[in-house]
Amino acid sequence: MKASGQFPVFGRRREPHTIIIARGDEIRHFTVRPWLAAFVGSALFAIAIGYLLATTYLVMRDDLIGASLARQARMQQAYEDRISSLRSQVDRITSRQLLDQQLMENKVSELLQRQTQLSDRHGRLGQVLDRAAAELPETAPRPAEKPDVKAEFDAYAPLRTADAAAAAFSLWDTRNALPADESAADHADKLFVAINKSLRSIEEEQMARVTTLAASAYETADQLAGALQAAGLKLDADYGKQDVGGPLIPIDSSAIFEAKVKELDEALDQLEALKKEARRYPIANPAPGQPITSGFGVRKDPLLGTPALHSGIDFRFAVGSPARATAPGVVTSAGWNGGYGRMVEIDHGNGFATRYGHLSRIEVKVGDRVTAGMVVGATGSSGRSTGPHLHYEVRHNGDAIDPLGLLKLGKKVAKLL
Repeated sequence: MKASGQFPVFGRRREPHTIIIARGDEIRHFTVRPWLAAFVGSALFAIAIGYLLATTYLVMRDDLIGASLARQARMQQAYEDRISSLRSQVDRITSRQLLDQQLMENKVSELLQRQTQLSDRHGRLGQVLDRAAAELPETAPRPAEKPDVKAEFDAYAPLRTADAAAAAFSLWDTRNALPADESAADHADKLFVAINKSLRSIEEEQMARVTTLAASAYETADQLAGALQAAGLKLDADYGKQDVGGPLIPIDSSAIFEAKVKELDEALDQLEALKKEARRYPIANPAPGQPITSGFGVRKDPLLGTPALHSGIDFRFAVGSPARATAPGVVTSAGWNGGYGRMVEIDHGNGFATRYGHLSRIEVKVGDRVTAGMVVGATGSSGRSTGPHLHYEVRHNGDAIDPLGLLKLGKKVAKLL
């Protein structure tokens, strides 16, 4: 008979392990299954591993936290440095833009002030230039035409608006349209330089125009004064003889223009005074275009055939032709006067008087004020005359003088008057 727990086929059965715990009279036993032992071992191993990991984490946690905090601090510092750098760049750009804007506003303001100054100058020059055009002869040197300020500024119209500074800064929005090597500020500077050059050119042309007109006025006055003095006519003022002198005190550029305009005014005043004085003398022709048939001086008397003094000159003139006054004055005689026939006498002042004899008709009366070129009568053959003509006579302080010299003077200065 085989022992219990044995099998003939499988052999002897293995008994599970049993743990027996005895304590006094108490005895306890536990059967340990293999799978349970494996489970408990695995659990204990896992707990040991977890404990080791937890211990390692706790040991290294402070280092990891410190490293993480240090890394975050470094990143924050880098960001703060970057932000500070960007803020500095923004501040520099903003400051530069504000400075550029202020500079451009100052430039625009200066240009607008210069435009206003040029406009005021043209207003100041308007009357002077019109007066110069009236006083100066056509043959006098003429300056260049006055510059067109409006056309100059129309080319830069954006700078004339109320938003001139804003318009100037609109150039910054068009960088793509600028050359690659030129910034908007450089482009704006070039624009301002071009406008300044244009304005300076206008100012120079204004100054040249005023200077040329003043020189022409002085030259014309010199010619007129020289012609009058060469003819023996005395000028009321000692033209060209002025006592001048004094220390040299330079003036600023803003006063140069006014000084030049004042000089032109003075030159035109002198020229106007000389013209007025020249026109008082009987230098006009009483019978324009008519030939002289008898001169001044001793000649054979046309009626008696004996030598006699001819106190004037005779112009061949058809009956009824106009006899004109040769200078402004007052009629002192208008009627029959012996051998003169119908005669008109005019007092021109400065001791000068003219007579118009042998008239067929008288157009003025005593006391009338006449002007140069005014018709005083019609030619004829009244009085001691052999045919229709105009007897013209000039007297100075009561003495007859040769009118031909004055007529030549009048022809010479006609282009200056």
